[in-house]
Amino acid sequence: MTAKCRACGRPLDRSAGPGRAASYCSQACRQRAYRERRHPSEVPASDLITDIGDRVRQLRPTSALAFHAGVEALAPRFAQLRRLARQARQDEAGEAEGAADPMENVTPPPVTNPDDGVLAALVEAHTDELRVHCYRLLGSYDEAEDLTQETFLRAWRARGTLDDVGNPRAWLYKTATHVCLDFLRKHNRRPTVYEPVPGMDSGDGPPPPRLPWLQPFPDDQLPERPATRHAPDEQAVASETLELVFLTAIQQLPPRQRAAVILRDVAGWSAQETADLLESSLASANSAVQRGRSALREALPGRREDWAASRASADDMTLLRRYMEAAADADIDAMVKLVREDAVLTMPPNPFWFTSRDALFAFVRPNLDPASPMFAGHWRHLPVRANGQPAVAGYLRRPGTSVFRAQLIDVLRVEGGQIAQITTFEPHLFAAFGLPMTM
Repeated sequence: MTAKCRACGRPLDRSAGPGRAASYCSQACRQRAYRERRHPSEVPASDLITDIGDRVRQLRPTSALAFHAGVEALAPRFAQLRRLARQARQDEAGEAEGAADPMENVTPPPVTNPDDGVLAALVEAHTDELRVHCYRLLGSYDEAEDLTQETFLRAWRARGTLDDVGNPRAWLYKTATHVCLDFLRKHNRRPTVYEPVPGMDSGDGPPPPRLPWLQPFPDDQLPERPATRHAPDEQAVASETLELVFLTAIQQLPPRQRAAVILRDVAGWSAQETADLLESSLASANSAVQRGRSALREALPGRREDWAASRASADDMTLLRRYMEAAADADIDAMVKLVREDAVLTMPPNPFWFTSRDALFAFVRPNLDPASPMFAGHWRHLPVRANGQPAVAGYLRRPGTSVFRAQLIDVLRVEGGQIAQITTFEPHLFAAFGLPMTM
């Protein structure tokens, strides 16, 4: 029986010599088949254009921070539209090239493995969403980066089976999930609670959960894929959630429950797909999801209508600007007004924590006061976005020096117009946020 091209149905020439048998008659057909698998539900260009137009009309240059945040939020949409335009041009050129001579662009099998190009394209298409998936499972940006690369390494080793894979995205998600589960089995770590620090008043609130491995995630590395809609009874875990309070709660679940909830309610896979990705029965996967949802409802602070990470509002950006100005001016009284009385501050991986505004500023005040012998230096901040929340990158110029050096990233949770939670991270992830180490 004569072999046919999987894309166009033309007969294949299998007499080119030794090597892997071809599946497509030309490079154009192979790329077209890949694009159809890669973007089965692509957002139409017309919808993107309408969305971009709406966002542009909402821009207001009167507030510099809000204007900057609005323009930055447009960047992923423009990138997606640019990709669609480039794809349309390539499709048109590929159709013309394929029609002219279907065999002209075939690379001889001894020179190139045809699956390598498909795998490279898969890596490019899914790196961002797999990195986020690993991050949700692990809570660590560095480990998510490492295990995303491990996922693609395993995929490369199994690239010979690509022709038998009906859904490459599910194949990669399954690989990434099991890479992360293997990692969690080896490390067997669970959140604890902060312990009292000798000689330090941490406030009268209950000790918060402690995750020494917790790290922030840059918003500009989020995938372009739109959020999945869920039924009302799944709102305990809405899609695209990256807030630190959610990550802290989900890290308290056993690894398989955590993976089941993330796959089902966050990544948007169906119940059967979730079971397949976990290599378990449908009943077992559903049970893990239900137990995980129940535990999350108990762990999350209060009930919310939607746990989807939202863009910073104009009020949040104004609060962020006031926070940065007060820190730069060492205006402690102004900072106090921005923070709730029951505010919580943690500093992973450090052991310091505070559960009240009074305790927090009793610790901070001597470091900000130029007249204090504990004065740390002068501060400058840059606004950033991390985990779908407003954040600042802090630079410190120590006394007697002339350079502001990277010191911390503060991720803020805002409630009722005040800062309810501050999570302070060390500066080694400045590069991941595209920030310089000095300014």
